[in-house]
Amino acid sequence: MSMMQQGIQSRAAIERAEDMRLLATRRHFLGRSASAVGVAALASLLNEDAEARLPGLPHFAARAKRVIYLFQSGAPAQQDLFDYKPGLTNLRGTELPDSVRQGQRLTGMTAAQDSLPIAPSIFKFRQHGKCGAWVSDLLPHTAKVVDHLCFIKSMHTEAINHDPAITFMQTGSQLAGRPSMGAWLSYGLGSENRDLPAFVAMVSQSSGRAGQPLYDRLWGSGFLPSEYQGVKFRSVGDPVLFLSNPAGLSDAARRRFLDDLAALNQLKLDEQGDPEIATRIAQYELAYRMQDSVPELVDTSDEPQHVFDLYGDDARKRGTFAANCLLARRLCERGVRFVQLFHRGWDQHTQLPDGIAKQCRDTDQASAALIQDLQQRGLLDDTLVVWGGEFGRTVYCQGKLTATDYGRDHHPRCFTVWLAGGGVKPGISYGQTDDFSYNIHSDPVHIHDLNATLLHCLGIDHTRLTFQYQGRHHRLTDVHGHVVRKILQ
Repeated sequence: MSMMQQGIQSRAAIERAEDMRLLATRRHFLGRSASAVGVAALASLLNEDAEARLPGLPHFAARAKRVIYLFQSGAPAQQDLFDYKPGLTNLRGTELPDSVRQGQRLTGMTAAQDSLPIAPSIFKFRQHGKCGAWVSDLLPHTAKVVDHLCFIKSMHTEAINHDPAITFMQTGSQLAGRPSMGAWLSYGLGSENRDLPAFVAMVSQSSGRAGQPLYDRLWGSGFLPSEYQGVKFRSVGDPVLFLSNPAGLSDAARRRFLDDLAALNQLKLDEQGDPEIATRIAQYELAYRMQDSVPELVDTSDEPQHVFDLYGDDARKRGTFAANCLLARRLCERGVRFVQLFHRGWDQHTQLPDGIAKQCRDTDQASAALIQDLQQRGLLDDTLVVWGGEFGRTVYCQGKLTATDYGRDHHPRCFTVWLAGGGVKPGISYGQTDDFSYNIHSDPVHIHDLNATLLHCLGIDHTRLTFQYQGRHHRLTDVHGHVVRKILQ
């Protein structure tokens, strides 16, 4: 063996010894602090105390206790629903002026088009409620509750494609790997019900096109401990995976199995002090308790007929947007902190009139019913409801423009969301776009501003809800965001 080979082996042996020393030191430290870290985490995870998980939260008096987020995946066309632009009728088929486009980048789906013809909405708009909000005829039920809603018509984002844009809306970053808003709230505020998760996600499918894919990381915990990720309720089989006992395993046997497993995990926790082991113990316990709480939750047979009349016939069909809206109300009644409903299918690049009409039939009645239901039960005042997608749609037509048909491409520079309840002023519109619904004319609201405002309604200073990861303190709003105080009561 050469001297060089001996030197390489010697250095490798030294490095392995150093790695083992550091690992032993880490385990020794964590083992000594397991009672401080592991036990405290375990007590928190088991929800022995229904107060906030983090000391000092909420930072100030909260108007909202919980959130229902109705996320419309695919990006609804704002000018066909809420952003009324009657002046476009006389510009139909004319070229989008360069002075309006201002050199904005286009997606690959329209960048090669020779023309960008203006496509006014073919749907009629009317004013509704005491506030006089303009709403398309596509949304007759939403039109009835506009006096409860706060429309933000000046939302904007940097992302121009779906996956980064949806990720940005949910996590405050276009890059995957950050905690979702629900995870941040679960981390900061915990749950009011020890038998249900703090954060629940549900996905419903459009009756039209399939829509953009949605990934579990959108309700994930990112770099936060995994206990804070959302629990997905499914539309087929068990509402939650592995909730039922395996065939041949009695409830008493499962209880003994979990006790023995917890004892083994506790030995490992005492040795290593890894909080993820505490998470594992607690999640097994939560799953056991959910065997009783979840079947009762999802069984809506106890709901009176007038509730199904309110939400519509689809509320009896598991997995529909209407059924998920009804479940969202039941979850909120039981103290769940954050309920996220994703509805796919809003991506109308072509054949928009047909596609958006189907989307509205799927979602309009149930969205409005949820607001009315919460109001009637005295829950709207402290429940914050959010409705919106990841960006807007272009005023120009993608593809061929005809008298009855058109499509719209992605448009990050302006779009509309609405909020209700939870300390938000009802019956107002905030922000304005230009005459083309292409650029923001006044009061722009960035995604970070929206998220800062939502956290504020929950009593959280968005600059103070942080988590240290890879050497820096991260937050939902990154290093940006301003509370939009003009929309708050």
